[in-house]
Amino acid sequence: MADLRVEYMGLKLSSPVIAGSCGLTARVESLEEMERAGAGAVVLKSIFEEQVKEDTLGVFNAGFEGGDPFPGAIDYVRAYVRSHSLQQHVDLLREAKRRLTIPVIASINCCSDGEWVSFARELERTGADALELNIFILPTEEFPGSAALEEAYVAIVKAIRATVKIPVGVKIGRSFTHLPSFVDKLRGAGANAVTLFNRLVDPDIHVDTLQMTGDASFTTPGDVRATLRWTGMLAGRDRAREISASTGVHDGEAVVKLLLAGATSVQVCSVLYERGIPVIRALNDFVSRWMEKNGFVSVKEFRGMLSYAALNDPRLYERAQFIKYFSSK
Repeated sequence: MADLRVEYMGLKLSSPVIAGSCGLTARVESLEEMERAGAGAVVLKSIFEEQVKEDTLGVFNAGFEGGDPFPGAIDYVRAYVRSHSLQQHVDLLREAKRRLTIPVIASINCCSDGEWVSFARELERTGADALELNIFILPTEEFPGSAALEEAYVAIVKAIRATVKIPVGVKIGRSFTHLPSFVDKLRGAGANAVTLFNRLVDPDIHVDTLQMTGDASFTTPGDVRATLRWTGMLAGRDRAREISASTGVHDGEAVVKLLLAGATSVQVCSVLYERGIPVIRALNDFVSRWMEKNGFVSVKEFRGMLSYAALNDPRLYERAQFIKYFSSK
């Protein structure tokens, strides 16, 4: 029988398939269903720095419309909203730890090191098995350069890593000048793993209403190719890099591909909305059947078999232009 057990950030998982952070992981009932379907772990819905700031502003404006606030009002409102937001996540985490047996990973979406250190400390105290830092900093201001932007990410990891003892993963986008070097900087700052990649809400323009909108559409199966490229290159160059592959994982074949490329675990999100939580069982079943068909007993026997370093021609991972691809045909 195929053994799907893997180890991710020191956590022992019964399956490499992890339910990624999303609205579905904000309810304990859904988390229990994910465990029954065979998820190896769950990542709770993120607590968002941006949302806490917006909630603070909303409460403040509603409470003091038409008049000047009393001294210290801003600090009071900020502390209240912060406490309320954190308590909601603490309650979710506490209940999840009480009712689940699989690892529960808390998630923080942040863009500064600030008070998120205390958030991380509280989530660790409540019982989180690990933290996933979902960091996204859009360079809209006049940064001195890409190095300064990367250092902002590194500063967040260092601040939280110095505060908590549980494993810390970092969820990032792929828009970095030198992704391998950047991932190594995160590791040097104390990150145990990286998740490739976070899913962003892209801007759109409605030409009939002349309004700016946001596109929060699901991923497509084709999106997995960018994840596959960087998983294979990062994991292949250094097996010590722990990669949790995400974005575009819609079937069991994608899970197998990413494991072959070197992923330690695979996160799913969009497919849970499109096909329902029981799809996790279908993903695991596909991986099990594929392993048995190919004579593999455990995941570690084939993980990374087709990574960058394992190929006779690693340039297959590097080809980025149509002319280079078709000229070799």
